[in-house]
Order: sequence, then structure tokens, then C-alpha cells
Amino acid sequence: MVKSIYYKVLLVGCVLAFLQYVFKYSRIHETKRYPESQMDSRLAFIHLNKKTVQNVKLIPVKQKVTRNHIVQNAMTVRSWPVWKENTSADDLFSWLKDLKNSFQAQNKYNVTLIWKNMSAKLSQQELLCQLKTRVPLTMIKAGDGPFKGEDWQKYLPTEDLNKKFENLQRCAVVSSAGSLKNATLGAEIDDHDAVMRFNAAPTDGYSIDVGEKTSIRIINSQLVHDKQHNFLTNPLYQTGVLIVWDPAPYKQDLQHWYSNPDYSFFERYMEYRKKHPEQLFYIMNPVMQWNLWDIIQENSLEKIQRNPPSSGMQGIALMMSLCDEVNVYEFLPSKRQSDICYYYQQFNDRACTMGAYHPLMYEKNLVKRMNQGTDHDIFHYGRVTLPGFRNIDCLAKARQT
Repeated sequence: MVKSIYYKVLLVGCVLAFLQYVFKYSRIHETKRYPESQMDSRLAFIHLNKKTVQNVKLIPVKQKVTRNHIVQNAMTVRSWPVWKENTSADDLFSWLKDLKNSFQAQNKYNVTLIWKNMSAKLSQQELLCQLKTRVPLTMIKAGDGPFKGEDWQKYLPTEDLNKKFENLQRCAVVSSAGSLKNATLGAEIDDHDAVMRFNAAPTDGYSIDVGEKTSIRIINSQLVHDKQHNFLTNPLYQTGVLIVWDPAPYKQDLQHWYSNPDYSFFERYMEYRKKHPEQLFYIMNPVMQWNLWDIIQENSLEKIQRNPPSSGMQGIALMMSLCDEVNVYEFLPSKRQSDICYYYQQFNDRACTMGAYHPLMYEKNLVKRMNQGTDHDIFHYGRVTLPGFRNIDCLAKARQT
């Protein structure tokens, strides 16, 4: 009799424990946070809007991850926060901060700009006017500096990029971020007049999420130079207008850069043009990347990495020169944010969101300040809306002052 009661009590206790377990884990899934399998050896970084609560850290996997740890962290934030425009190195965890500082200390490109604390924060209009006036769209043309001779005359495009893409109204800049997985934004992206993509980002097999249209593809010089990327033969690089950029020494003339490129891509450029003579293929003038870098640094509250801006940020500035309106997808991460670097790969690295080599975090701060859309758009669609430069009246501001 006693044993029977004991077993009944034990059974009831087990049932209650199981129900408590289910209740706790059902609430974890409601938060849509990282599942335990996605926690890597680093602490996950979470950006919070001013309307939300303080930063939250996930438990490193090297420590013992208990059920209470998961519940406590998962219950802290009820929804994925939106990028805040004053994100700084103080928000980084130590491993990423050390990596950032390491790149900054190198000063590989001999940056000479001396950082100063901002005396006053520029308005959105003032910031847009800075970009419009100081970062003009500049491509290499035959006859520029060392780009002389019959070959360069033959292979460098003669048509101005503004003429090629004149009268564009709505344009899309599609990042390669892993948060585009399951975004189902393909139809929306393809509805734009022109679409920009980057490096090796494909559309085949991913069109539901990222669309099919490719009007411009920005590629870095490493992709052109390294033979394993099959740049000369891959059909991916035969659609839309191509623009290549190479990290150049800070504010040096074209001859210095031509003699000392970061990746010696000029010969491969010639090979490509001989193989694909009908393919428009521009070379970005490096003055554009460093003028853009100056503005990012001048409008940041701390020293940034002394390396060129990312392909994404350069592409955003370029499209703002060509279009009346630019919608940028997943440059500022949405609720789908993850540590997956690219939507077409499974490589995980927090630096792909926060930046290590590139001053990516500060680029995102700048884009958030220029955004004319809503936090709702960022959260649900990863979409930032920026005005084109030709719709910005900077003379009116000058007349007022």
C-alpha cells in the first residue's frame, strides 16, 4: 500500500516536472532567439534600440549551458532589436574589439587623417549633402594617370556610368548577408528599376529570397585576381555591369596605386575584356573610397579602422548617385539576424555583421542616420530607404547660412 502511494506521488511529480519543462521551452521558442545549436564559442552580440532594454549576452558554449541560463537569456528580450545609430566599440565583446584594434593599429594604407571629437552632430540633410558633394561617382577613364595606351583606350568603358543608368527612380542594393535566408523578398527586390549585388552572391537557387535581376555587380580585386574564383569563365560575372575596386593607399595619386595595388588585378582585367568584349566593366577610382572613409570617420564618435569602406558601403554611395530612391536590404540586420556571413554559405562569423577589417559598424551607424524609412521596415524586411543625391538640395542649405 505504501509503495503504491509512493509510486503515484513519484508519477505525479514527474508529470509536473515535464509540464514545467515544456512551459519554459515553449516560451523560449516564442522569443525567436538563437537555438542552442547556433551558439558558438563567442558571445553573441545584440544591438538594442533606445526603446528596448540593455545589451544581452549569450553564454559561451565553452561554459556549461544550463536550462536556466537559456531561459534567463531568452526571456530578457521579447523581440529582435533594431540597429542603433550610436553603436560603438564599447558594445563589442573583447575578442572582436581586440581584432578591430589590431587592424586599426596596422594602418596599412598610411591614413593621415587625424580624428577629432565632433563639435556638433550633423543633421540628416547636412550628412547627405556631405556625401553628395564630397563623394562624386568616379570611375577610371582611358588617359587617367597611368591608364594610357591602346589597350586601356580599347578596354576601359567610354560611356559614363551616369549615362548608362540615367533616369533610374527606385533602386535596390542587396547585401549578401545570411539574414536574407528565408526572407522571401525576391519579388519586391526585382520590382526595382535596377538591382545591385556584390562579389560572388548568386541568384540561382535563391531567387525567392533575393530576386533574379542583376543590373550592377560590385566586385573586389581579390576576386578578380585569385584564379580559384574562376572569374574569367563563371557566368555569374557576365550579367549586368561590373565594377571592380581595389584598396589603395590613402590619398595617393593613380600612378602610386597602379604600381602598388593591393591585388594585382589589371592583367586579369585585360584578359576578361578580351574574352568578353561586350561586357561593360568599370574600375572604380580609389579617390572615391577614401573620400567616403573620411566622411565615416568625421561623423563617428571614436576612431574607426583605417581601412577602406566595405563593398556594401561603396555600393550604397554609388547607387545614391544614380537613383532617386535607394532601398538597401539587410545591410542593417532584420529579425532574421544571425552569425551566418552569407546567404549562400554556412560560414559563421560575428565580424561579418560588426566588422573587423572594414569599419562596418560605423558604416551602419551612418546608414541608420540617413534612413528615411522606419524601424518597422528594418525589423521585418531589413530594408533601409535612402534618398538619391539628385533630390537633395544642398544649395538651399548654403543660402540659409
